[in-house]
Amino acid sequence: MKVPCENVVWYVLPSIRSELAKELAKAMSQKEISEILGITQAAVSQYVSNKRGSKIELQDDVRAAITDLADDIAGVGVGDPTQRICEICKKIREDEHCEICLG
Repeated sequence: MKVPCENVVWYVLPSIRSELAKELAKAMSQKEISEILGITQAAVSQYVSNKRGSKIELQDDVRAAITDLADDIAGVGVGDPTQRICEICKKIREDEHCEICLG
């Protein structure tokens, strides 16, 4: 049995990182993205190429929130994006259509 928190770590967060990395890759290098997200450049490469973080179909409102975050990071710089990533994660977990999120 997996508890819902395990599903968040294995599926939800990688999906957010994947979409965010793809958006950020339009404006910056993978090395810069890795430093902002606190992950390796190799992980960024896997997210951008859909080798990691593609198990969840993100809803339009979630995609829009990720795009807004990426625009803010690339434009003015956000500093630590943790709080906004947490807000996006909450949106995904609250989606009643997200079977992975329900445990």
